[in-house]
Amino acid sequence: MTLHSIKDGHSMKDGHLMQDGWVGVIKGRPQVDAFAERSRRTQPQDIDAFAEMTGDRNPLHYDKALAEASVFGKLIVQGGVTSGILNAVVAENLPGPGSVFLEVSWKFVKAVGVGELITGRVEVKEVRADKPITKLETSVRNEAGELCLTGTATVFTVPLARG
Repeated sequence: MTLHSIKDGHSMKDGHLMQDGWVGVIKGRPQVDAFAERSRRTQPQDIDAFAEMTGDRNPLHYDKALAEASVFGKLIVQGGVTSGILNAVVAENLPGPGSVFLEVSWKFVKAVGVGELITGRVEVKEVRADKPITKLETSVRNEAGELCLTGTATVFTVPLARG
């Protein structure tokens, strides 16, 4: 499959003219192997905010004695707090503004405790030319570099640029 750029938002694929699906996307078409990272420290307020939004009041997030006696040995944040950093990386960094998840496949391999620094990372694995769709490898690591979440995501990026 050969892809050649042509002017006016079109490209050539195997001898056929096709619309460039990335026209109007604020940060443009991402490149395969490009990556972005974002870090933040989890806080007790994250647990409260997530519980307020979702109703998830699991004692592992609130009951210190119970959480410390559990397999985790500490209070942990909800999985949505852990994965939430990936929402920020995708929407703010890569592919950028206008990006929404179409599909995710995540494994939570290590719990994240309150007060831990986490780093979310996305790396571009595939980019469609005809539609602003990107396949990403995703991960979240703690400050010790241990993998907490791993998986993939497919993202659609809405063209938001005003012409």
